[in-house]
Amino acid sequence: MHITRETDYAVRCVLYLSGVSDGVSVVDDIAGEMGIPKSFLAKILQKLAKAGIVTSIRGVKGGFRLAQKPERINLLKVIEATQGQLSLNLCVLDEKSCSRSSTCSIHPVWVRIQDIMEKELKRQSFKGFLKESVSRETNVPKGPSSKD
Repeated sequence: MHITRETDYAVRCVLYLSGVSDGVSVVDDIAGEMGIPKSFLAKILQKLAKAGIVTSIRGVKGGFRLAQKPERINLLKVIEATQGQLSLNLCVLDEKSCSRSSTCSIHPVWVRIQDIMEKELKRQSFKGFLKESVSRETNVPKGPSSKD
């Protein structure tokens, strides 16, 4: 499995929106804060909106916000919104794609690993990432202390 740059940016975007207190952010703010090119972010936000992860708000005070609470959005949803259905190997998604699937001794291993991976990605919610992010920020050393 390979996470694309687009998916990495989508994860950053959802993480950012998870931490916005008033819920609405403009593309410029998300892009600047998360280091995502604005033109690329606009396309990513369209995919996230189509998947029901974010909502677009029109008007002067418009922007984007999460369509669901962060605890209801998991990593698998975001990955699949940008990359499509996750697959460790094509034969896991479609056994007919490989004539050896029914006799292959490796096929059950791919299926088992795929299942483990999907379960773990579903378990990882953005509420948890947000808590972890806050925890990391509070534990970051503030720099060398000066001695007089």
